[in-house]
Amino acid sequence: MPSQEINEYYDATESREIRSDLTFAVNIVGDPKIAIDCGCGAGADIEYLLASGFKVYGFDIEEESISRCKKRFKNNSDVILSKAGFSSYNYPRASLVVADASLFFCPKTEFDTVWRNISECLYPNGIFCGSFLGAEDTMAGPIYDKSAYWPEISVFDEKEVRAIFKGYEICHFTEHKTSGKTPQGIPHDWHIYSVVAKKSDNSSKKGA
Repeated sequence: MPSQEINEYYDATESREIRSDLTFAVNIVGDPKIAIDCGCGAGADIEYLLASGFKVYGFDIEEESISRCKKRFKNNSDVILSKAGFSSYNYPRASLVVADASLFFCPKTEFDTVWRNISECLYPNGIFCGSFLGAEDTMAGPIYDKSAYWPEISVFDEKEVRAIFKGYEICHFTEHKTSGKTPQGIPHDWHIYSVVAKKSDNSSKKGA
């Protein structure tokens, strides 16, 4: 994403309200309190997770994200940041993986490998909290400006999303269809599947 769009997006989201799925996930996750924030952006979720007692590993493919988070969490040893994408990140063991509005940008051709890595890093009974892009979202349509934002978009239907969670107990599943404006004030139709799921304690290493 060009620098202007990056800065506008992070400026608009660095103090955003924490989504209810994440507060739900934090309330049901067990020990150890270790979380991975996939696509950590400007660090809003990291701040919430720290306040909830977690050690947080955050990664993002955008240099601007990592730069901002390093400044925001300067000298905090409970935040470990990496500039990486979903496919290149080395996932540590964790009890919670957060992928809110970020798995959208994992190319579909890489998704199975990425999901296996996410699933394998979770402890038994660990929690996944994230979202998946539906076909009716503006980002999935022809008017989405891929040159201004991220060029790789992965789209799923409900059956595909539910199939991902073989070996998990789905604790919360919501399909969102709303219209409004993005944090930057751009009109947008949202179609998102939000999922909170618990990895079975006897799930296979593949997990999906």
